[in-house]
Amino acid sequence: KSAARVAINGFGRIGRLFFRYAWEMPEIEIVHINEIVGGSETAAYLVKYDSVHGPWNHTVKATSETTLDVDGRTVTFSECTDYTTMNWSELGVDIVADCTGKFTKVAELQPYMDKCGVKRVVVSAPVKEPSVLNVVMGVNDDKLTPEHVICTAASCTTNCIAPVIKVILKELGIEKGMITTVHNITGTQSLVDMPNEKKKDLRRSRSGMLNLAPTSTGSATAVAEVFPELKGKLDGHAIRVPMLNSSITDMVFIVERETTKKEVNDLLAAAASGTGASGVLGGADGVHGPILGYEEQQLVSTDYVNDVRSTIVDAASTMVVQGNMVKIYAWYDNEAGYSMRMAELMRKVSQQLTS
Repeated sequence: KSAARVAINGFGRIGRLFFRYAWEMPEIEIVHINEIVGGSETAAYLVKYDSVHGPWNHTVKATSETTLDVDGRTVTFSECTDYTTMNWSELGVDIVADCTGKFTKVAELQPYMDKCGVKRVVVSAPVKEPSVLNVVMGVNDDKLTPEHVICTAASCTTNCIAPVIKVILKELGIEKGMITTVHNITGTQSLVDMPNEKKKDLRRSRSGMLNLAPTSTGSATAVAEVFPELKGKLDGHAIRVPMLNSSITDMVFIVERETTKKEVNDLLAAAASGTGASGVLGGADGVHGPILGYEEQQLVSTDYVNDVRSTIVDAASTMVVQGNMVKIYAWYDNEAGYSMRMAELMRKVSQQLTS
């Protein structure tokens, strides 16, 4: 079987890490990058060297304004501000990984197929419309079909909470819940106090390097796209913190039956080991790598940098109050874990296209 030819539109934090992981997958051939800021030299430099994730063990350099050389292979490069004016099919592109973070509606994404000759699109942000499948690998990727010409890898925090919710929902039932993600800064925040052009949230205009900043997260409501029976039963906030990587999510659920801390941890440990009743979350199954981790050591955030699991339960922090209020902490490398899941989703879409 031939590899699907993939282009990346948007070469920021997720686009570059997606590139690193997808490059290792024989089912995917990355042929083109479109990035409107910095040019080919900056793109080559930033995919090779990363302050958080370290240097990439591949050779990569810009050979012209329109080409990169990666391990001796040419990847073409463009700086087009309107993707709809590009003829992606002339570049030989089958699938686009849209990592711009900008296009989150079907009307904004459909031109890839209708005008640009692309066959399918995988998006690095949730799209909350009925025709789009928001995929959390290990949780609902079995629902992906060739008819899903647009699919998404949901969000990093949705990928953190959904595997845990899958276990708790199946084993204990969930009446309602709240989540708070203590999340590292992202490019949507200001480095120093200044007007923020990317988000209307005033708190994101304050220095991300100095402040704790309460803000929104769509992950709790977005998880209802994965578990429709939880629609209206979950909500939450984010607290942005002045760190560069590895976040933690605090999940609190009112469950439908009495339980204990030991039972909750035993259920999560079994799911993480692959012996639980909640599907393949712990071990690699050929479609994805390990999804859910379970950790009894009292680790801290830096211990999870470059951990490509979606979520790792902090067992020591589990609490149960009066039998039905359950509190769970789960760590996640909000860049590496999510980017790996997106690469695995792209591999699955590629296999559907080339089979």
